[in-house]
Amino acid sequence: MIRKIAKKLVKRYWSYEYHNKFNGSAVNILRNIESIKGKTNPKLIKLSNEYANDVFGWKGYGPWLSVYSAVCGSFKEGWIPDNYYGRIVVPTLKGDYGKVANLKSFNSKIFKRDVFPDLAYYANGLFFSADYEIISPEKIKEIVFKHSNRIVFKSDNSAQGRGISFLEKSSFDVNKVKMLGNGVIQDYISQHAFFNELMPNSVATMRFTTTIDDSGNSVVRACYLRVGRSADTHVKSDSHIMIPINLRTGELYEQGFTPKWTTTDRHPDTGILFERKTIPNFTKCLSTALELHKLIPQARCIGWDMIVDENNDVKIMEWNGNHNGIKFSEATQGPCFSDMHWETLWREQRSLID
Repeated sequence: MIRKIAKKLVKRYWSYEYHNKFNGSAVNILRNIESIKGKTNPKLIKLSNEYANDVFGWKGYGPWLSVYSAVCGSFKEGWIPDNYYGRIVVPTLKGDYGKVANLKSFNSKIFKRDVFPDLAYYANGLFFSADYEIISPEKIKEIVFKHSNRIVFKSDNSAQGRGISFLEKSSFDVNKVKMLGNGVIQDYISQHAFFNELMPNSVATMRFTTTIDDSGNSVVRACYLRVGRSADTHVKSDSHIMIPINLRTGELYEQGFTPKWTTTDRHPDTGILFERKTIPNFTKCLSTALELHKLIPQARCIGWDMIVDENNDVKIMEWNGNHNGIKFSEATQGPCFSDMHWETLWREQRSLID
């Protein structure tokens, strides 16, 4: 009995820590939005809290609904709060399968596609190719720099722009690569001129969010473009600009968002307007995301980070199978998942919030 009570208290503690962190982010974002747009209509805040309590079983899911409402200027039934997604949806519809995305060297084994720019992997003291042939440390430089003088190393469990290193042929040191830990060595992508116009200093990424429905169909639910700033070598969550993309046309929305969720109609460094800009080879981007998700249906919702390169080919930079963020898509394009019936899953996981 004592062990059972202790286990329940631990669950409550971690649940509190989790929600406190995510709702703290929601409160800060709402404050940023209101500093520009003015106070959110109190009726929308009240409706968000009531909806959270009635539909999701707890008003602690209200803060993210309030953020969505502040962005839209109205309330929409069917929204999924970000902390509900992470605490209830992810463990219920992914389990541990989505965590495989954190282990970069499984890319080739799972997908068997050349859309990943993977050149080699390093794991547990071994270098090996995308075909899983062991490469000696003496030969790794020759192989990864065969077609380029610059490569990218991404550590396992890297996220939000962290754990990324750029390596040059002239200064390559195999021992320093080993010190970076397990991960993937990727070719440096030269992006399409469309993205260079927006920001030439770093490679942009498009986040496509897909789901697998109960019939096994893959569906694209949302999409947005992330572009870096002039001071960044790559896109980072604490500085990027996010622009929603029309799923039907591939056209950028007129308004993009800063990390603080304030809006801008142009890139703050290059001054390029977002209006009437259409993603190149967008149809291929959509089909690629759909095809790849069918290869790992165990993770029912995945975020794909991709780009179109200078040859107009689609490249997948990484896939996010665990807690891929949905909050920005829900606020700007949602509700994205209203037909998935995720709002009922909390009953199965009720012990997590009791």
